[in-house]
Amino acid sequence: MDERLLCRLKEITDEERAILAGGQGIQRERYTSGRDFVVDSEKMLEKGKLIEIRPHTRFVHFPRHRHNYVEVLYMCSGSTTHILNGTQRMVLHTGDLLFLNQAVYHEILPATEEDVGVNFIILPQFFDWSFRMLEQENVLRDFLISTLSEASTFAGWLHIAAGDILPVENLLENMIWTLLEKKPGVNQLNQTTMGLLLQNLTLFAENINRTMPESRDENAVFSTLQYIETSYRDGTLEEIAARLHMPAYALSRLLKHHTGANFKQLLQQRRLQQAAYLLTNTSMPVNAIIEFIGYENSSYFHNKFKEKYGCSPAQYRITTICPE
Repeated sequence: MDERLLCRLKEITDEERAILAGGQGIQRERYTSGRDFVVDSEKMLEKGKLIEIRPHTRFVHFPRHRHNYVEVLYMCSGSTTHILNGTQRMVLHTGDLLFLNQAVYHEILPATEEDVGVNFIILPQFFDWSFRMLEQENVLRDFLISTLSEASTFAGWLHIAAGDILPVENLLENMIWTLLEKKPGVNQLNQTTMGLLLQNLTLFAENINRTMPESRDENAVFSTLQYIETSYRDGTLEEIAARLHMPAYALSRLLKHHTGANFKQLLQQRRLQQAAYLLTNTSMPVNAIIEFIGYENSSYFHNKFKEKYGCSPAQYRITTICPE
């Protein structure tokens, strides 16, 4: 991280001075007005803002809490130890990212002066523009979106070991600088930056939730979704199950639990998404698209496409390129 930026983030805050002077711990009234410790976006964000940052409070145990917003933690230097939902212990190292949805219970062990982390406080609607930026529908993108929703059946967090991914570091530093400088009218700039960040993360899905041995299920889900993303034409459940050293039936059951669809359904979903993309962005004939995405039965494809999009492929091409 840029040294000038890091120096600003390392400055001792008023809250930290009180803690170092012998205070009893964090001041709950800074974060919540309720009996339950739910950190409130109204206390963290100025009215009308969709995103804000604040350095993580050091020198004290931050007790178990939730947020009524999406929190993204970025470790600028050093490390911090986090406990998720009371059981999962996770250490964030320099360059690591942690996305938390509103359902996750979270606590943080005391950090030293050199352990500098930044909390992005983000209202869910901030992501609307960012998700629209992603090039096209795909099963991995859909899964990332669902994980950030409060109703997700998945873990509720995304941990990315991003320390060696230079584009991710650059994008995060750009957002941090913009938010620290409090430039007016930068909501869309930051939403665009977040969109670019998410695009990069979909390219490095193998780095998501990889660091905890107990997260084998999450790792298998991400690996399978990435496999479907690139092998939708001729991929098989048996092939990816063998790569993951899992029985095929167990992997399919795992996918159903976390995504609501089994392998065959996800593969079909990805093929139809690719067909829709090609219909909108190329002049390939429909029959050529059917063959390209791996379907041999044209009638079956037409039926499934109409079932998903409510019209024939030819009608879809006309309405999406030249909407009424």
